[in-house]
Amino acid sequence: MRLSNFWHNMHEQFGEAYAESLAKDYVIEGLGSRTVYQALSEGVGAKQVWRAVCEAFDLPTSAR
Repeated sequence: MRLSNFWHNMHEQFGEAYAESLAKDYVIEGLGSRTVYQALSEGVGAKQVWRAVCEAFDLPTSAR
């Protein structure tokens, strides 16, 4: 998954403002207790981060 696709998915699911806030502030256990921004900046792939977001927020299968 490209990073641009990741952000498109985030904005689709959460809205632009909330997606940015969530990525900056919400610590996700599935990312090793890191935020989305921390995980991405430390080299975790966008697809892995997206899967962790889907799990953390119990997004529907259609979004995954």
